[in-house]
Amino acid sequence: MTYKTSIGFNENIVAVLCYLGFWMTGVLFLFVEKENKFVRFHAIQSAMVFMILTAIVFLIGWVPYVGWLLADFVGFFSLFLWALFMFMAWRGSRLKVPVIGKIAYNYVYQ
Repeated sequence: MTYKTSIGFNENIVAVLCYLGFWMTGVLFLFVEKENKFVRFHAIQSAMVFMILTAIVFLIGWVPYVGWLLADFVGFFSLFLWALFMFMAWRGSRLKVPVIGKIAYNYVYQ
């Protein structure tokens, strides 16, 4: 069963949209959606996970000689997580990343 959000779409669609633009749409939907806890969980998790991964890719890219190669591997891992999170949000699941997912869950549901 899907529920509507404050912007009028089903919560699964808005949860997928939280991941669509990596951390930027997570932050956007964190400010837009005030009521739906499922969407807020995915918005917080998207913002936190992809902000950290963006910073890691940026910092690793500065390592001489092999930094760009390592940054590519982390970038491909980010794309895998991106697709996985969007698929799980579409299914209506709360896939929690070990540390960040717990923080997001506690922030929204308690």
